[in-house]
Amino acid sequence: MIDADAAESTPGPSQSSIQTSSTKQSEITRSRLSELIPGSGFAFRGFDQTNLGKTPILLGHSVYGPFIEKHLTEGSKLASEVLNRKVDLVRRVRERRETTLEEYGEAIAMIVAVELAHIEILRTVFQVEFSKSQLAFGYSLGEIGALIATGVYDFEALLTPLIALSEDLVELAHDTRMAIVFSRRASLDVESIKRLCLEVTMRGQGTIAISSYLSPNTVLVLGQQGSVNELRKLVRDRFPKGTIVKEHQHLWPPIHTPITRQKSIPDRAAVILERMAGGLTIPNPLLVSCVTGGSHYTDINSRELLNRWVDEPQRLWDVIDCVISSGVELIVHVGPHPNLIPATLERLKQNVQQQLDSKTWTGMGLRAVSQIVRRRRPWLSQILTSQTNLLRAPFIQEIILEDWLLAQM
Repeated sequence: MIDADAAESTPGPSQSSIQTSSTKQSEITRSRLSELIPGSGFAFRGFDQTNLGKTPILLGHSVYGPFIEKHLTEGSKLASEVLNRKVDLVRRVRERRETTLEEYGEAIAMIVAVELAHIEILRTVFQVEFSKSQLAFGYSLGEIGALIATGVYDFEALLTPLIALSEDLVELAHDTRMAIVFSRRASLDVESIKRLCLEVTMRGQGTIAISSYLSPNTVLVLGQQGSVNELRKLVRDRFPKGTIVKEHQHLWPPIHTPITRQKSIPDRAAVILERMAGGLTIPNPLLVSCVTGGSHYTDINSRELLNRWVDEPQRLWDVIDCVISSGVELIVHVGPHPNLIPATLERLKQNVQQQLDSKTWTGMGLRAVSQIVRRRRPWLSQILTSQTNLLRAPFIQEIILEDWLLAQM
């Protein structure tokens, strides 16, 4: 379970800054990173309130700048064509102008372009091959970037439908609010939360639904009109004390919820996906999906999963569990100022470490099990339950790729 106090201080994926105890960027050398790649996982970030990160610095760098500019130029061209207006992402980054909600389509192009630039810099400048890593995953838009990076689709094919539908998502966002629902005491009764969302929606005064499963005791919901307030009232009346609904004041595109159906976005996206080039390749490396919570991509089902991506909730916690259970030793966070996935992992690490440090018999037992899991004793690990793999969390190294790149120079 994720600590509830930490959850309360993180109202959603928009947390402006993350202070983690993860591996310092300078501690992993170029050669060490190459050694760790076969046992690494690459995490791609999604849309957020702030999307520039260290990109202006990288753009102005003598070595990295040309790679960043090339991909931003490609993103500008595509966004200009699809949105039918002039888009200049290079200029935006140089002027350090953050995207607004109204510029959601531009933000999509910019985030994915920067992620792909990071991967190319690793390959070209440092001879570190992303394709040789153990797995990749991404939250929300991050999964789109990961699908391109793993060779399933190219940039233009996959981003065209997203950018084309972005203005409808923006229109829906003006009436949508995000809230975090979490329990301070035990795992959250998710099925009961889903039931309450249905009850509120049935009143006909706005749709509300779970958009993401962040941990066993935390979910994100997106709701229209006053539906978040109605959900709060029902939770207060029917749930044990310590179950909190905390609204986030910023506006968010209601992706990963049934709200998208109000403008037929899933069906329209499905039609565009049918004619889209690519999608007949198994991801390389393995891609763990937030749609299913596991590594379920084949050579023919990516369109099906992408269509579900539009209006089904993100199963981030299942993905985190899957990634840790895979035995990865390093997680590389790709994209400008990644924050939700690092924050989730950091809270998990802190909670597990607190249990391991406990001076009780339980703490001693957990420390013994953690050594078994950490050292990957296959015969014994198979006997233990899958949840004990979470005890590996404190021992997994992490780097924020944009910081690592700057530390090397």
